[in-house]
Amino acid sequence: MNEHKGQSLDVLVPRGLIGNFKGVCSAPVTAEGLCSCRIRLQDGYVSSLEAIGCEHEAPLKLLLPRLVEPHAHIDKAFTWTKFPNLKGTYQGALEANLKEHQSRTTQLVRSRAEKALNLSLKNGLRAVRSHVDSFGVCANQHWDALLELQKEWKPFIELQLVALVPLEYWSTHDGHLLAKRVAASGGFLGGVLVPPCNKKEVTLYLTNMLRLAKSLGCGIDLHIDESTTHFAVGLKQLIKVLDQISFNIPITCSHASSMGLLADSELRNLADRLAQHDVNVVALPITNAWLLSRKSRTTSVNRPLAPIAQLQEAGVLVAVGSDNVQDPWFPGGNFDPLALMSSVVPLAQLAPWNRLGLAPLTTAAANVMDLDWDGTITQGSPADFLLLAARNWTEALSSSPFRQVMIKGKWLDESN
Repeated sequence: MNEHKGQSLDVLVPRGLIGNFKGVCSAPVTAEGLCSCRIRLQDGYVSSLEAIGCEHEAPLKLLLPRLVEPHAHIDKAFTWTKFPNLKGTYQGALEANLKEHQSRTTQLVRSRAEKALNLSLKNGLRAVRSHVDSFGVCANQHWDALLELQKEWKPFIELQLVALVPLEYWSTHDGHLLAKRVAASGGFLGGVLVPPCNKKEVTLYLTNMLRLAKSLGCGIDLHIDESTTHFAVGLKQLIKVLDQISFNIPITCSHASSMGLLADSELRNLADRLAQHDVNVVALPITNAWLLSRKSRTTSVNRPLAPIAQLQEAGVLVAVGSDNVQDPWFPGGNFDPLALMSSVVPLAQLAPWNRLGLAPLTTAAANVMDLDWDGTITQGSPADFLLLAARNWTEALSSSPFRQVMIKGKWLDESN
């Protein structure tokens, strides 16, 4: 990296990402919500920000905070070639995933994760939350390898780890041992709730998991309602448990896909209940669009998707993630937040020039991950930026623009 102290950047910044700076309150804003700003940096932090005119010899470039990935699977990434799911179904993905486990080694897991982190850094990510398949005879060694990477990559990327196991595992002795290990390393407890999951034993397993997480002081992140049947039955189970017991731990529900298929009144009521219990949601439109609602020789026109706008209106913190990368669950992806943005904007009808349209990909995603910085550019915030060779949102979304990555005021060399 090349260090630059006391430098300034003349750039375009989304108005929704600018903090309370008096110097930019009255600045002109383009139709796409972009402000022309001069950001001054000192010792790796923002020292000031001011509005500037539009009279420049060269067009200004679009500046974003380094972005975050709130839901990934770096342990199984890049496995599609050897374990394809050519039918593109949920069941096919699960079967291929289990086959991959039969030949999984610690070295394979580590190499996939390193590739994922290298791409994440190059593409402009500063934090990644990855769910990790944590069952099987070598699960502890895999977890150790990822913890080593977490420490090695800390100067560049914050890696958060979620232990993904069958829900009932947390009610066993081995599950308790794993949970203590996960909590000690700052990780999260994970699990899957998909139909059928309205049985009494599921409620018991979910209650045990939440109580265990509360006793250890760690958060949970569930795969929930990734389905096209029994709409939002997992979320309803969770609300039932939360109504009975008070929890003060972070709870995130990833997918929440079938919630979008509820009738409007039921959907809004459930959104209100999630907000009352401070439950966060991570929408994963790309994998859901690929896997769900498949019918033979039929193009599905009714796709399940977390109802982002309705959840936001209820006060739920909603992020958007990419989920799977080149594995049995989805054959594409590259840990590129701009590619994610470009795909999600039409799928979820998110307008990045609106604050609520941009938040799930920036500030809300950072808050779901409970990062120290939410990405708002204000005095004292880190000079952790993604500078795009784009003059507007159209250029940023229509192709993969050339980008420069800045970490604490230093540009990341291409050789890194």
